[in-house]
Amino acid sequence: MDILIGTVLLLAVLSFFTIFNYKAPHGSKAMGALASAACASFLVEAFHYAFFGNVLNLKFLGEVGAANGSLGGVAAAILVPLALGVSPVYAVLVGLSLSGMGILPGFIAGYLISFVIKKMEEKIPDGLDLIVIIVVAAPLARLIGAISSPLVDATLLQIGEILTATANSSPIMMGIILGGIITVVATAPLSSMALTAMLGLTGVPMAIGALAVFGSSFMNYILFSKLKFGSKKDTISVAIEPLTQADIISANPLPVYVTNFIGGAASGIIVALMGLVNDTPGTATPIAGFAVMFAYNPAGKVLIAALGVIIVSVIGGYLGSYIFRDTKIVTAEEIRSDGGLAKKRTVEVLS
Repeated sequence: MDILIGTVLLLAVLSFFTIFNYKAPHGSKAMGALASAACASFLVEAFHYAFFGNVLNLKFLGEVGAANGSLGGVAAAILVPLALGVSPVYAVLVGLSLSGMGILPGFIAGYLISFVIKKMEEKIPDGLDLIVIIVVAAPLARLIGAISSPLVDATLLQIGEILTATANSSPIMMGIILGGIITVVATAPLSSMALTAMLGLTGVPMAIGALAVFGSSFMNYILFSKLKFGSKKDTISVAIEPLTQADIISANPLPVYVTNFIGGAASGIIVALMGLVNDTPGTATPIAGFAVMFAYNPAGKVLIAALGVIIVSVIGGYLGSYIFRDTKIVTAEEIRSDGGLAKKRTVEVLS
């Protein structure tokens, strides 16, 4: 029952952020900034703290990673206002006021206060606006973060705790759900790093997310190559970071999302059954997700699991390309040409 509740709540969260991304004022810019904040904080933490610090015992680099990882809220509260056109000095002012808070409270405060600051800049005379924003915006941003933090703890972090607690009782189901969903999110406008960071996933669920997204690199390379979505450069880019090809993926959601769910679910089952763990939240990313696994698991076990994930992911890529071989594909050339989608044509593949 708990796994069902956790899954329903997770899907509700994904639905909310998807609607926010497309419908909220500057929603896509804000979500992109949230993903960037996750990279600037949790990705650095994954490499330097978990891998270089814990695995290679490089103390200084471990301190670097711990410092970045503790400032996710600050990063979000700076990058979101910047993305929404707020002056850099005001963005940093807001960010510093969110010190000690999580990435989602920082995101919420940064997003809401951006509209307040832009309105102040518009209405208050030059010179006086700085003083007013210092007096008003900084404490208001902190207040928004303080109010939103208990809400985050009671919802998103609770979802993460439910998923973590049920990982041992239903490993196969957990592998299918988390492996499939997180891998799809990695190719969507949302960020798999940001999602797993907001949920505070650790243990087996985070290991599932990390290695499933790692496997998706191989899967998406095969899928893009076989269905001829774009050039060789586009194919390599999607394998390294799917969000670089967000325009192609958004134009062809069905083949990409279905294929990624299949491959991600298969990868999730392997990781769940092997009982691998990952105690660094927000590491659902191809390279760092793989590297950080060595910090918490025997190297041989990680390599065996990674090999299994690569195999099922490659199979998933070929399977997806076969299932969607006659699907109308919108290519990178059509999307990025002057005519855009108006010149859309049908590409027959694997014929």
